[in-house]
Amino acid sequence: MSPEHPAPAEPADLAARAARKHVVVVGGGVGGLVAARECAKVGMRVTLLEGSDALGGVIRRVALDGVVVDAGAESYATKGGHVRALVDDLGLSDRVVTPQAGGAWLAGLPGGGAAPLPAGGILGIPGNPFQDDVRRIIGWSGAWRAYLDRVRPPLTIGHQLSLGRLVASRMGEKVRDRLVAPVTTGVYSASPDDVDIDVAAPGLNAALTRVGSLSGAVLALRGEGASRGAKTPGAAVEGLVGGMSELVDALAADLDELGATVRTRVRARRLTTDGTTWRIVVEEPDADEPIEGEEATQEAELVADAVIVATSEHTARELLAGVVPALADADAAPAPEIEIISLLLDVPALRTPPRGTGVLTVPHSHTAKALTHSTAKWSWVREAAGDREVVRVSFGAQGEPAATAALDDGAAIDLARREASALLGVPLSPDQVVAGHRGRFVQAQPASIIGSGERRAAARQAVQAVPGLAAVGAWLAGTGLAQVVPDAVEEADRLRRALLWD
Repeated sequence: MSPEHPAPAEPADLAARAARKHVVVVGGGVGGLVAARECAKVGMRVTLLEGSDALGGVIRRVALDGVVVDAGAESYATKGGHVRALVDDLGLSDRVVTPQAGGAWLAGLPGGGAAPLPAGGILGIPGNPFQDDVRRIIGWSGAWRAYLDRVRPPLTIGHQLSLGRLVASRMGEKVRDRLVAPVTTGVYSASPDDVDIDVAAPGLNAALTRVGSLSGAVLALRGEGASRGAKTPGAAVEGLVGGMSELVDALAADLDELGATVRTRVRARRLTTDGTTWRIVVEEPDADEPIEGEEATQEAELVADAVIVATSEHTARELLAGVVPALADADAAPAPEIEIISLLLDVPALRTPPRGTGVLTVPHSHTAKALTHSTAKWSWVREAAGDREVVRVSFGAQGEPAATAALDDGAAIDLARREASALLGVPLSPDQVVAGHRGRFVQAQPASIIGSGERRAAARQAVQAVPGLAAVGAWLAGTGLAQVVPDAVEEADRLRRALLWD
């Protein structure tokens, strides 16, 4: 065997080598939990540190007058099958559920109107601008302007990078502002002008050149997807009965069974390495010296063979500044601050969903960017809520702070009630709010934002150049479990191979 291809180690030798390795994972979101599990599965000693008092990151649960629902991420994209494979591996297959039929609506049309979101498009781009549900939103003038796309020549040299600019130039501003912008703001928390079309809709530019029009390209791609059995946009998600926190609980239980140590309320403050050994200075509760009115803390040091950083981008760059100088020199990407207000309502008029399973908004027409009618969307939430209704109202987008950011909890919940009333078209009085919860999230910059891919690649390259170090999470993988889970598996595998074979 050559040095480049060493002979395979005996299983016993490999197990013994793994048992001597200690990996510290900083961050207890799904990325950190998955990476920790991958290392623990081969027998490595794993310590996971989470600064808050609960695991899960953007996956959280809340009890609204006894009704337990998701307060953060409520589903996962089925694309790639990676999350479903993890769900199955953790024994949660019997808890998988798909959304109820119903579709989404669009609110904030001129005159304050609302209408069902048209079917048959891609990212809101219609395949037929004269389709009744499309024309209802963009009007006759918008439909005729969009039709010009059919007679304009396609780009033959290069292609447009910005989704918003491409749509506006081909089909007009009404299609961009009333159809595409609500989708990108709701899905990516971003303006369509900032969305990279090749990332958000792979193949659309090529289809435009091939077919000759943007609407024709939409029809062609949808036809190709249908021939492969692909689900329609918006339907390719799944959830879990009891909420996505069931996944977090299962990961934590599996780590416990594998012998990993999981510590909450422990924050990593500094990382140093001599090239072989890592030292992690942490801040942890000091039970021996209580301080009235606040928690006493103390510093301690952990020693490890490798570290996996699984935090938000800002925290990761701050923590790694001393060992990966390139991260300190580069600015962190703008991260939208999102607030999700969950409401439990006693409103019989909502028992028959007035506007499908949710509502998107035309940007700047409402203070909320989207609403999910959870009891209409998920059968398990309907069963848990009984004769009451659960809605989630989302605020905030890229470059636009949440309208609730400066409000106290009571005022934020009341604003969410008023927005829910407007978006659903049903009067909602304060006394119909049984319970409310406010969740705050800093969302990583979506992978679909122009320039995001290059920034992520540069950060990943800088991290991987340091022996014994890995970083995972949405800021590197892209937002959504369908991106975070396989990335965490791949990075953990890269790190453990280096530890076991180098």
